Amino acid sequence: MTTALRAPRPRRPIAPDALVLIGQQLRAGDDLASTSRFGDAVWDLSPIIHQAHQRRLILNFPTIPAPLRAAAKELFYTLLAGDLPDGEMRLKVSSIRVLFTQIKRFLDWTGQRGGSTLATLTTDDLIAYQQFLLATDLGPTQRGAHRRAARLFWVYRERLYSDRLAFDPLRLHEWRADNSKPDQLENRTDRIPEQVISPMLVWALRWVDDFSADVLAANAEWLDLLSGSYHRLVAAPQRNTRASTRAALQRLLDDYRAAGRPLPGDGRGGVNEVFLARQIRRNQSSLRYPTARRMIAEARAELSVAADTYLRTTFHAQLNGQPWLTALPFAAGARYGRLLQVACYIVIAYLSGMRDSEVKHLRRGCLTYQRDPDGTVYRRKITSLAFKGESEHAGVTATWIVSAPVERAILVLEQLQGPDATYLFNTLPGSSAYRSNTRASTSSSTNQNLNGFADWINEYCSTHGLPDRIPLVRKARWRLSTSQFRRTLAWFIARRPGGAIAGTIQYRHHSIQMFEGYAGTSDAGFRAEVEAEQTLERGERLLTMTEGHQHHDLRGPAAEEAASRLANFERKVAYAGSVVTDPKRLALIMRRNDPKVYLGKFVTCVHNPDRALCRRQLTTEGPDLNNCQPLRCRNVALTARNLQALVDQLGTLDELLSNADAIAPYVADRLTQQRQDLLTLLSTSGHQPPPENR
Repeated sequence: MTTALRAPRPRRPIAPDALVLIGQQLRAGDDLASTSRFGDAVWDLSPIIHQAHQRRLILNFPTIPAPLRAAAKELFYTLLAGDLPDGEMRLKVSSIRVLFTQIKRFLDWTGQRGGSTLATLTTDDLIAYQQFLLATDLGPTQRGAHRRAARLFWVYRERLYSDRLAFDPLRLHEWRADNSKPDQLENRTDRIPEQVISPMLVWALRWVDDFSADVLAANAEWLDLLSGSYHRLVAAPQRNTRASTRAALQRLLDDYRAAGRPLPGDGRGGVNEVFLARQIRRNQSSLRYPTARRMIAEARAELSVAADTYLRTTFHAQLNGQPWLTALPFAAGARYGRLLQVACYIVIAYLSGMRDSEVKHLRRGCLTYQRDPDGTVYRRKITSLAFKGESEHAGVTATWIVSAPVERAILVLEQLQGPDATYLFNTLPGSSAYRSNTRASTSSSTNQNLNGFADWINEYCSTHGLPDRIPLVRKARWRLSTSQFRRTLAWFIARRPGGAIAGTIQYRHHSIQMFEGYAGTSDAGFRAEVEAEQTLERGERLLTMTEGHQHHDLRGPAAEEAASRLANFERKVAYAGSVVTDPKRLALIMRRNDPKVYLGKFVTCVHNPDRALCRRQLTTEGPDLNNCQPLRCRNVALTARNLQALVDQLGTLDELLSNADAIAPYVADRLTQQRQDLLTLLSTSGHQPPPENR
């Protein structure tokens, strides 16, 4: 990896041989002298792409109107290598490519309007561009990004030699006016709805745990046939005479007769001779001579012809007591390999909390174990690269603590990928998209496969009459993307729903595992996203509480302080305007005006860290309600729900103690002490406990 010198600020036209990637961190093995230069029509950004799943990026300047092309090249040279204006930050390579599309839209519009220079654009022209954007199908956020892109010709005006905007578009009221608000429907967020993620994960686990052995066997046969090396009938090239072909064909047809299998069909009622030729490792033309045709015709008369061409793999896995698949068409081999790979992706991405870039850099051998003295595995770790928040463009090594389902998905991927594949999420061999064994699948390709997996689920459920299909969300198909899984898991952990993932994996268990992880990096952790979701959920509950004036009915030593904090919170929210329904707005309110009131099942904590007993030995923010000491801590307040939960717990203890004779003395003593503590807490809070029923 190399870093070149910083380019000087241009005071004259940029030289045609100026290197546009000077100052950028290049990939290992790339030579700066061989990279793109300012005078090139197309700039290749590949040497500064360090993530294996990102596709090749270029800036194709001939697609920009010729009169405006020089200014565009000067702008992008500055963005990549030049001296930036004060306050501007160097953009990532992917952001620069997105910006190129936005700049191109603006310059195309300018050229179509008859403009030959940026300097001659008037206020009316830029107002017209704003109206043009408003008339497109772009959302408010995208329109804003396009306006910011066009304004760069003003922000970077001192770095542009050939052309620039003559005034700041922000001075125009019409430029800033965009009253359209983002749609608040669920599918405008990146969290997968519960009714989608639940069956999606169930089916992904079925593929990994139940179907994978069948699919791996079928994939191996499919690849073998695709390469023309059917292992039972290999013939050396020098022996591929007509006689050897006739003998190989005879053995193959005898195999069909012995198995009672019909000959492979071509879908039109004929025999698929291409497939027969693949099975004996010959070209189709070798079966066109009269003897071979006669042999095939005789076998057809005896065995008939199948409706399609099927692999020989026998499928053993069952679903609801029946084989999940009876036969796999040869043409579906690539699809089922992709489905297994994307099922593994779902399990890994959702149950580890890893980002897409981190999942895509998993390699063979990434899985390690920690074992106890008896050899039992008690911790599973996977190692990959983290990029978010890291100074190294090529990523830093990081470790994640994962669960057994993730382990199984990793092991399946190691079998699915060829031994020479660099990454577990390389495009699979035999796929039409396969280009290299050193590049991982792009995010867009994985997005396509995720939605293809949902399509397969619904097709399969419709065919077999199964209920666990992927439902529509507001009468539309939910569009899955790689970025949604981490966000969705954080939401579920923060909201702590009842039940478990796929009936066995508890969210709390996963949160503990994942908070242990990320040993190799500081900024890529999952805890911050969960805590942000927890803060948002807490804000929603506090809003509901203040709107119902429930904060005036608190009990306990911190009740008065809680009421004061929540009243102040209510005033701040009321000052902010109308009822808060937008999660982003609520998150902003919580960042600025968090009352630090935490609603638990049994107690409400009015957090004051210097007197909190639960976290005196810890450095993280917020209380630990699981280790609350309500009889001693002065941060405790009780809501009506807390009081009812305490009363219910008291009833549970009474029921347990009613059979005290069957309980060990130590346990009975602890339960009795817990009951007395509850009675004390209730009585000191002014709540009359129910009469003892023992």
